[in-house]
Amino acid sequence: MSAAHARAKRSLGQNFLVDPNQQRRIVAAVAPGPRTVVLEIGPGRGALTEQLAAAAGRLVLVELDDALAADLSARYHDRANVRVVHANALAAPLEEFTGQALAELAGAGQATPELRVVGNIPYNITSPLIFRLLEPELGPERIVLMVQKEVAERIAASPGSSAYGALTVGVRTVAGVERLFHVGRGAFRPVPGVDSAVVRLVPHEPPLLTAAERRDVRVLTRAAFGRRRKQLQKTLRSAPEFALDRADAVAVLDRAGVAAEARPETLAPETFIDLARALRGRERPLGGESR
Repeated sequence: MSAAHARAKRSLGQNFLVDPNQQRRIVAAVAPGPRTVVLEIGPGRGALTEQLAAAAGRLVLVELDDALAADLSARYHDRANVRVVHANALAAPLEEFTGQALAELAGAGQATPELRVVGNIPYNITSPLIFRLLEPELGPERIVLMVQKEVAERIAASPGSSAYGALTVGVRTVAGVERLFHVGRGAFRPVPGVDSAVVRLVPHEPPLLTAAERRDVRVLTRAAFGRRRKQLQKTLRSAPEFALDRADAVAVLDRAGVAAEARPETLAPETFIDLARALRGRERPLGGESR
């Protein structure tokens, strides 16, 4: 069975994009060119792949599905700028595949080639895959993802809104976020039960956070939004990751410019960075770890 007729597998969260207009809009958002390496996550039946292959300097396809990966390998075996990787994007060494492609472009005389990522992301792996793609070791210049509408709303949410949470802060402390356009459920086969949206993430360059600070922000946001109804000073006292006494909690919050009675949904992403740094600056580091 060819990829064009392959049945979607519920176990892999597959819904294939069949609307040509939406396909063109996504490729335009990626804006591939001769000096770009494009990493496509989950190309599936290849709805975007042909357009990307025609424009990109190098195209790396990472597909988990056995039949779809085999079909893509057969279709593009004679295209020197396309590499098909049959692997799980969450576990595969993506930076090795893209690093090789970037080196090839640089060796071919392309000045400072750039990496761009695109994918239609299954709901069940959305958050871990987004953070995997935002790891500095991979280093993309931009990431264009189609995600469920609810996830797009959470990523782009403003402080104070009900959608604002740990995912919002985790993404926006490492990347700028732009919600591009809505994609209705009728654009897919089989038709999913929800609408989707396309977002563009542009990692901060230079990064705002070190690796240790990224971990600190993650620990802090999980603790805070896991207790989002609590005042932050109470979270810093009750959460086992911190276990501060009241005076210490108030002092840390004051150092970060945060009111003791503030709740997590009111803090901007940048304020979480300040608070994580204030916690790190204490004599006793996060979680009782040794320096």
